[in-house]
Amino acid sequence: MRLIPLAITTLLLTPALTACDPAKGGAEAPPRATDTAPSPTQTSLIAVPINADISPLKRELERAIPRTLWTIDRHEKACVPPQRVKVFGRKVKVTPAIPCTIVGQVTRGPLKFRGEGNEIVVDVPINARISARDVGGVLKGETATGSALVHARIRLDLAANWRMQGKARIAYGWTSAPGIDFLGKRITFTDEADARLKPVVAGIEREVNREIVKIDLRRQAADIWRQSFTALELNHQNPPVWMRVTPQRILYGGYHLDGQRLRLDLGIEGLTETFVGDRPAAPDPTPLPALVRKTPRPHLDIRVPVVADYAPLQPVIDRALAKRATRPFVLPKIGPMMVKFGPSTVYGAPGGRVAVGVDVDARLEARTGKPTHGRIWMTAIPVNAPGSAEIRFTDLVINGDTDGVAGDVLILIGRSEEFAPLIAEALTQNFARDLAELQGKIRRAVDERREGPFVIRTHVDGFETGAIRAYGNGLYLPVRMTGGARVDYRPTR
Repeated sequence: MRLIPLAITTLLLTPALTACDPAKGGAEAPPRATDTAPSPTQTSLIAVPINADISPLKRELERAIPRTLWTIDRHEKACVPPQRVKVFGRKVKVTPAIPCTIVGQVTRGPLKFRGEGNEIVVDVPINARISARDVGGVLKGETATGSALVHARIRLDLAANWRMQGKARIAYGWTSAPGIDFLGKRITFTDEADARLKPVVAGIEREVNREIVKIDLRRQAADIWRQSFTALELNHQNPPVWMRVTPQRILYGGYHLDGQRLRLDLGIEGLTETFVGDRPAAPDPTPLPALVRKTPRPHLDIRVPVVADYAPLQPVIDRALAKRATRPFVLPKIGPMMVKFGPSTVYGAPGGRVAVGVDVDARLEARTGKPTHGRIWMTAIPVNAPGSAEIRFTDLVINGDTDGVAGDVLILIGRSEEFAPLIAEALTQNFARDLAELQGKIRRAVDERREGPFVIRTHVDGFETGAIRAYGNGLYLPVRMTGGARVDYRPTR
């Protein structure tokens, strides 16, 4: 049995048929359905991360925090205390206290940004170089070096109004305390350095908090939100398939640092509709809504409107009837009759039924004379098992009329054990191969592509069929695609 190619068509109404006139030798045609297959709307959530460049924050902190944090130049009366020894049980001073002049400076190195969990860490390396010179020349310019690492830990927050907020906390410790060794003792300058370091640390904290609020995410988010009211191409041709997105809300699930970029985990939740044919008009954008604090879980859920036109069914029915017409139909109480069938008519009828009309010329095999003319009408309901692409027809109803005087011969032909099952078998189709080709085509088409400022990455994980139904414009087989989608906003510069 030859399969009817599956046609993915736009939802267009088929021209209406004129019912046969019983007065002219035919049964009245079943009403023609005028409904069209639906285009269901689903809710999907598309990952749309926003990247914020934090290099301006680094530049401002580099500018605000001086390279030389402080300098030292002061005289101390006793850099080295008097040295005493015991003589006959008494301590005797052998060297006086040694005064000195302390000079030096403390500088910082380049700032380093890194991510650690949900915190941005700014590392500020500090280096101290301090010299001690005594007036008597005893110390001879001893030099102390030391280093510390200041960590500014920043935790950000994005308010519902898209304003960036942040809080910095500062921690530091000396990795090598500045000091010198003299006469077997370690002389450190930690207290001096700590006293000078405290206001520097406070200044870093103020600058960090001041610069965080300058990060403008609202403008970028508003641009992405506006651009997301669009129709994205899922398949270029044979046939062209479009997914129209109407955003409803935007979800925020946190952030992480990627080099010099602050990547915010955002997702646009919206209605997704699928169209076949010409690109649909994009929906009108709405203003950027308030942020919803909820972890985005991207999922794609769309329906492809797969509609099989009735026209390809007609030649299949005609071939089956022509083959059957080579043998007589044996009718109870009448006998064998030779039947010729004219071209059939197929269309959608009300109640999810398919109507098939066939012109008939019938005469008794043993007689000559004028044949009986008329039309047989049959309606049936298409069905398929859940998830199956094999379409069968059930609940067959036969109606006919004739211009013959020997009774309603056509009703007997239509209700014979061969006619109705023959039509039902001819209508039976298996679209599994066609759907497999469609699935492969869409998977390849939606892998990755650019649409204006967006780079779209889509993957299809699930591909399933629903229950078939007859409409005025064709047999509608719901095909559902599920998977995920990610849209990176990359405007060309």
